[in-house]
Amino acid sequence: MPTHRPSTTHADLGPAFFDVVAPATFPHHTLRHRNQRWAERVGLGALSDDDWIRHFGKFEPLPGSFERPLALRYHGHQFRTYNPELGDGRGFLFAQLHDLSDGRLLDLGTKGSGQTPWSRQGDGRLTLKGGVREVLATEMLEALGVETSKSFSLIETGESLWRGDEPSPTRSSVLVRLSHSHIRIGTFQRFAYDRQNDAIERLLAHTVQHYLPEASRATVRETAAAFLETVTKRVARMGAQWMAAGFVHGVLNTDNINVTGESFDYGPWRFLPVLDPAFTAAYFDESGLYAFGRQPETLLWNLVRLAECLLPLSDQAALESALDAFQPELQREFAARTLHRLGLLSAGDDEDRSLALAMWRFLADSKVPFEQAWFDLRGGRSSNPLYEPLRATLAKFAPRSDVDHDYFRRDTPCTMLIDEVEAIWAPIAADDDWSRFDAKLRDIAVMRDAYT
Repeated sequence: MPTHRPSTTHADLGPAFFDVVAPATFPHHTLRHRNQRWAERVGLGALSDDDWIRHFGKFEPLPGSFERPLALRYHGHQFRTYNPELGDGRGFLFAQLHDLSDGRLLDLGTKGSGQTPWSRQGDGRLTLKGGVREVLATEMLEALGVETSKSFSLIETGESLWRGDEPSPTRSSVLVRLSHSHIRIGTFQRFAYDRQNDAIERLLAHTVQHYLPEASRATVRETAAAFLETVTKRVARMGAQWMAAGFVHGVLNTDNINVTGESFDYGPWRFLPVLDPAFTAAYFDESGLYAFGRQPETLLWNLVRLAECLLPLSDQAALESALDAFQPELQREFAARTLHRLGLLSAGDDEDRSLALAMWRFLADSKVPFEQAWFDLRGGRSSNPLYEPLRATLAKFAPRSDVDHDYFRRDTPCTMLIDEVEAIWAPIAADDDWSRFDAKLRDIAVMRDAYT
């Protein structure tokens, strides 16, 4: 029997924040990925595969949560052009429940679950390849220490889809992601655009109460500024984690930035082959707006948009001061992630920052494969003369006690470059052969254990 702690908290915001919708009816349901580790953590690990499909493929309500799904409303800047016609166009909030480990309120949201009022002539579907790519992205990012949504379920749905960027017809799927909220910067933007200050205040109070209680203050004005500072720090940490992981999100629109600072919604993502600030993930990002090296700048730009939404509730000086937290937090977290990835103990703030800068300069100058360099230098022990420029800096740091894992005795690390993703997909498309996909998930699990 399930032991989950369900919730309907998002419904408390009221009907101005969502549309009640019906899920699509699919001709077929084949379970392709079940995140048993996280199912156990939220009390759903005992579900049979039939019950799993019933809830996460046919979307029969999860006991105690929403009777009908909610398509969430939001706006957003897309490549810095404002779009007031957004919202959940091929997904919805299916259920809410609590993390049994730490009590956090979590969302079970969908991708590819059918049309909603916000579909804008889209079919509301997700290709199977898109679902496979999202599973691979989230598993890899979690293993590398990025605070990310979790791909909870992937079910193939038996429809043929036509897409301009894939050989068509192609197979279809529905994904369920487990996330720490789906409240976005774009959620605030929608009500700022319509000048609904009371709705902004309600959304602020809801978000602080349920997701960011550390931002609660005595007055609305103080809470708005504290909320912005909290979100700023969380988003800065997310950006630093991406950079240390060599990850390019690809579509950093304001509707893709969660106010809890959790990374989510993976479309044309990539991991770096080598350090290259100009490396882009999306073929349609012709100007390089969302290139790897511009991600921190873009995240701060998005946070300024959130600050604009809060102006009716606070004052400009307090909000500007809150945004000032971005750069110091980005640098602090990047130094921390550098130490974590290298398996080293802190030698003090100044030395930690010097190590992060030295590592970055080395990666930029040497063009050593990005993931290989972190792997080789784990514990600061590599004798390869290639790493000689870092030797003196690394000598100032002691290795952590947990660096000696079998994973680091291999010659090469687990990676997720685009050619590998295509090699995983090719046998699925040709022969329904999932062996490479399963093998990669097992390898990622070993890496996750090594870094954890």
